[in-house]
Amino acid sequence: MHPLTEKQIRSSFVNASRREVDRAVLPDLATQPWDSLDLLGWRDPKAPLSAYVVLELDGGPTGLLLRAPDPGGRRKKAMCAWCRDLVTVRAALFVARRGGASGRAGNTLGALLCEDLACSTNVRRPPTSSEAGDGIEAVADQVVAERIEALRTRSAAFVAEVVGR
Repeated sequence: MHPLTEKQIRSSFVNASRREVDRAVLPDLATQPWDSLDLLGWRDPKAPLSAYVVLELDGGPTGLLLRAPDPGGRRKKAMCAWCRDLVTVRAALFVARRGGASGRAGNTLGALLCEDLACSTNVRRPPTSSEAGDGIEAVADQVVAERIEALRTRSAAFVAEVVGR
């Protein structure tokens, strides 16, 4: 992912009002590992029920405002719909208001996603022997590359569905 500025991020949201975007608390952009990010995802520390994700689509950033689960609620182990990791994560239901007239009418789309939105990190972890079998060292890079591509495909499909493409 290319490094993004605050202005690029704030102008990328397709399902949020100007007021919602202006209130968003952005992560520290100077400390982001841009070379190993497929998407920038974060939860707002001042509004625990708000989360944000920005992906590069069609040559530019596209952002979504997500309704995050209550941080104090009950959790069960579940698989993230984007990174499909079961080893290191807990997934929770995040809901995005659809873009345009559909979203203004109250229509939403939900997905089970990593609670911390760290899918880019999760797909880059070394595969376990149960994932890669014998000779894990020989196929580890291939497994990680396939995970990265699958994350990009699944997250882009979700954004496209929210936008209505």
